[in-house]
Amino acid sequence: MSKTNISIIPTSNETILKFEADRFLTNHNSFEFNNIDDAKDSPLAQELFYLPFVKKVYISSNFIAIERYDIVEWKDVQNEVATQIEDYLSKGGIIVTEDAAKPKAAVTVYAESTPNPGVLKFVCNKVLVPSIYEFTSIETAKPSPLATALFQFSFVKNIFMEKNFISISKFDIIEWEEITVQLREFIKSYVEEGKTILNDDAPKKLNKTEEAIEQKFEALDDISKKIINILEEYIKPAVESDGGNIEFKSYDAETKKVEVLLQGACSGCPSSTFTLKSGIENTLKELLNDNSITVNAING
Repeated sequence: MSKTNISIIPTSNETILKFEADRFLTNHNSFEFNNIDDAKDSPLAQELFYLPFVKKVYISSNFIAIERYDIVEWKDVQNEVATQIEDYLSKGGIIVTEDAAKPKAAVTVYAESTPNPGVLKFVCNKVLVPSIYEFTSIETAKPSPLATALFQFSFVKNIFMEKNFISISKFDIIEWEEITVQLREFIKSYVEEGKTILNDDAPKKLNKTEEAIEQKFEALDDISKKIINILEEYIKPAVESDGGNIEFKSYDAETKKVEVLLQGACSGCPSSTFTLKSGIENTLKELLNDNSITVNAING
């Protein structure tokens, strides 16, 4: 078993700390344990409850969140806890038993249209991936067994995954009415059977760990950081609801040019490029109080 690395991630609650692994832990299931008896199906959680300050353990796709009692401060014990978790996982310790990992609720998947006629959004009632992943071919889809399986359908052109949905782009050789039910049932069965959606090492290989994303953000200049925060707050929520995403690429301080990448349903959409470009441009001009800003939107 290769070594698992743990990153310590603060949360908005000072009593709760996240210990993020550089691989997936639970095949996208989530578990919450309130005491050592409650954790009978998780040897890892039981081991953590032997620490006298541990109040609650939450294990999700690629992290373990621990709530502490007030008898200690995290700064005094967090490194020791991270090391203990690293050692446990690196030795191949059981995280949750097979019985605990079995789905406890029915999986539902429904298809939803998007502004892009070539893209359909398949929404699931459970979290599929911890962050955004886009695959443009079966070659790039190697980190995702689900995406690889979907590319076996000859009409699948592009796959975009975010949180609880998958946006699929198709080639024009076929109409959605002919394939929607087939795709929906395929995704539903795949998730129900507990098959691997992303390989354990996908976040690390694709630089998608929370720590990597934070480091990339902190390396940017102040204006770029402001642009990203504006996109997150004012643009992305509406775009996500349409099955797409806007990703910040660059900002040139001399030319005042912002470049963004359109992903998912936004990519190649007849209306998206112009509408989003003008919408983002106007929003940035207003909130940054700079009318010289221009936006170049490129398709992913």
